[in-house]
This record gives sequence, structure tokens and C-alpha cells, in this order.
Amino acid sequence: MPAKRHSSLPGKALQHVSLKDALPIAMQLHQNGHLEAAQQMYERILRLTPRQANAVHFLGVLHHQMGRSEQAVKHIRRSLELDPKVPDWYNNLGNVLLESKQLAEAADAYEQAAEMSPGNATILNNLGALRRAQERFEEAEVAYTKALALDATRPEAHNNLGNLLRLQGRTQESLQHFCEALILNPKQHHARKMLGIAYYTLKRFDEAAKVYREWLLEEPDNPVPKHYLAACTGQDVPDRADDAYVANTFDEFADSFDANLEMLTYRAPQHVGDVVKRLGGTPAKQWQVLDAGCGTGLCGPLIAPYAQRLVGIDLSGQMLAKAQPRQVYDELIKAELTAFLQAQHQAYDLIVSADTLCYFGKLEAVSEAARRALAPGGWLVFTVESLEGGDASEQYHLNPHGRYSHRKAHVEYVLGQAGFTHIGAESIHLRNEGGVPVPGWLFTAQHP
Repeated sequence: MPAKRHSSLPGKALQHVSLKDALPIAMQLHQNGHLEAAQQMYERILRLTPRQANAVHFLGVLHHQMGRSEQAVKHIRRSLELDPKVPDWYNNLGNVLLESKQLAEAADAYEQAAEMSPGNATILNNLGALRRAQERFEEAEVAYTKALALDATRPEAHNNLGNLLRLQGRTQESLQHFCEALILNPKQHHARKMLGIAYYTLKRFDEAAKVYREWLLEEPDNPVPKHYLAACTGQDVPDRADDAYVANTFDEFADSFDANLEMLTYRAPQHVGDVVKRLGGTPAKQWQVLDAGCGTGLCGPLIAPYAQRLVGIDLSGQMLAKAQPRQVYDELIKAELTAFLQAQHQAYDLIVSADTLCYFGKLEAVSEAARRALAPGGWLVFTVESLEGGDASEQYHLNPHGRYSHRKAHVEYVLGQAGFTHIGAESIHLRNEGGVPVPGWLFTAQHP
């Protein structure tokens, strides 16, 4: 996530700093979050001494923080041409390339850093993240294990290894590392969440509930443990996930969202795009389209050819910031879905929603609002996770991972009651979790 920009130090004041003092001042400004002032200083240094490797490198890091990854890679590579002996610089290059999904190039950078500094636990931890993104799980585990052998007090390495083990279905082993991460950093919320989920997966329900209750005692207003405690115990289950929980979860997840979903073989946007293609035929930018719960905009490029106007809404401001650079949306709005739809009247010809209604238990209000927001003949296309087995009278269920699953027949009934016709449901796999496909339903419904 880009650091906060400050401009409290005017450019004119910087012009009077000597060249000798300029680099440490620029780095201090950079460290303190005064990015625009730091950029001015780095660029001034490079106008006078264009081969100043430190200024070139940290200007690259700054570009990355400000969301300019191509410029970041260019500057960091240039700094390594000027001074190829700094392992941390290869590590920084790997970080930028990994976030840009240039996995092979990131691997080369991390491997070079690890070869130059074999005792650097930070580099090995990052190499592990890269190998996980490449789905080279054995090598990822080796890298994380080496990092912890060098420094067993690194909570992020324990947490990363715990996540990797859980992804492979090795839940019992993952618990040890989640516990270590919590001991080392009690405020590490992600480790707490995963620890609770790991306990639940092992059917150790009381221990899972204990994790969330203790977290809530420390932070009684935090929506995250409150939501997971309800998921874990089945008590006080909300009709839908709290707005603050959704916004908090996805704001934290935004920077790694696309990479993580790619690793999980996430298919919901493609399924939605396939249906839109069937409904729309030859793309002619013919519809007013709403991407409801657009996230980072994965659906956007798939449906944009059919959109005269494409609007995206989401509760997470950070996710919307990631969607903006795709440049396919005419408007991006931070809003809660049902309330937004209720304020529309026959405004859209198509509403799509990929993996958003899995944060709703009751679907009546949002279905009715969607029908009112559609023009006659308009289509609603969305996915939900499938609820199978268990108590047949249970129409939806809040799962330990925090998402709801729904019974197909119940969703069809709710859509019919809301006034939709031509209701269709297609069985799909949404993604993989722990190497196991997650079953879901892809629904289509038409405003009569």
C-alpha cells in the first residue's frame, strides 16, 4: 500500500541544502513519509550526480511506494548496474517484481540476494513467498524453514510457514507456527485469525472460540474476532457480514489480493464473464453495467466490452484503489451494496457480482434491491458458495473462514420472491482451498 504523501516541506527550502547533506536528508524525509519532498531531493541529487547509486535505488523504492512499479523496476535495476554488491537491493527488486507478478524475474533477484547474503532471514522469507506464489511449495517450505533456523523470533516467517502448511492440509503442523507467531507478536491479527481457523478445521471448536474471545476481550470493538467467533460457535450469527469487518478484511488484503487468488486458482470472474458473453453475444458496449463488489476489478476487463457505462462499487477503499489503474471503470464508488442498489431505479441493464454475496446470509433485501435497480429485461449474474449436507432446514451457513454458503433451492426461491424470472443455476468450482475445489453456484436471473 502506498505510504501517505506529505508536502509540508516546500521545494524552495530544499534548494538550499548542500549536495553533501542532500542524500541523508532525502532518506530521512523518505523514512518519515514525506514522499514528494524526498522525490524532489533524490531528483535534485541525480541531476547533479546521475551515477549516485543510493539516490537511484531509493528513488526506485519511492516510486514503488507511490504505485509506479515500472519506474521502480527501472531505477532499482539501474542502481544495481551502478553498484551490484548490495544484497538488500536485489531483495527490494524481488519485492517489486513479485507484486508485479513477474515471478521468474523476482526469483532471479531473490536468488541473487540469497546467494550474496545466505544468512539473511528476511531474504529467505521473501524467497519463500515467491516460491509459494509459483506453487513450488516444497521449495517455499525449505526457504521459510531456513529463515526460522537463522532467526526463530520472526513472527512473519512463522505466520507464512503456518499459512503454507495449512494450504497443504497440514493443519496440525500449521498450529505450532501460528502459536509461535502470536507469542512473538501478540498483536499479529492475521496469525490470530488463522490460528482460530486452524483449530476449527481440526474440529477443536472450544479452542477456536477461546482464541477469538481472548482477542475480543483486548479489542471489544474489533469486528474481525466478533465475526469469526460467531462463525466458530454458531451463536449471534449476523444476517450478513458487518460492513466494518468486510472493509477491514479487504483493506488489509488489497495489496496481495490478486496474487493470492491466482495462487488459489480463483475462477469466479471468468465464470461470470462467460455468462455475460452468452447473454450479450457480440460485444457492442450496449449496456449500463454495475460490478457489485468489484474488489480490485478482476471482472472489469471481462465485462467492459459490453458496457456503455461501467460502474464498480465496493466497501473497501483500498480495493477500489487497486481497481482504478485497470482503467475500465467509468466510476468507482465506495458503498454498501444493498443501500446503493436501493437508491437506484431501473438504472442498469446488467448487474454482476463475483464472490460478494458470500458475505451475505439473508439474500432477500439485496435481491429485491437488485431487481428494482435493473431495467426491464435486465440480468443479474452472481456467485455463491454451495451449502451441502448438514441440517436440511438450514438455508445458509456462516463458515469458519468467514464466508456464508447457501442452498441452491433457497436462493432460487428468494430470487423468485423478489420478482425475477428465467432463474438459472450452474454448478461451478470457485477456487481451491487446501488443494480442494470449493463448490459454488453461478446464478442468472432476469427482471421480467
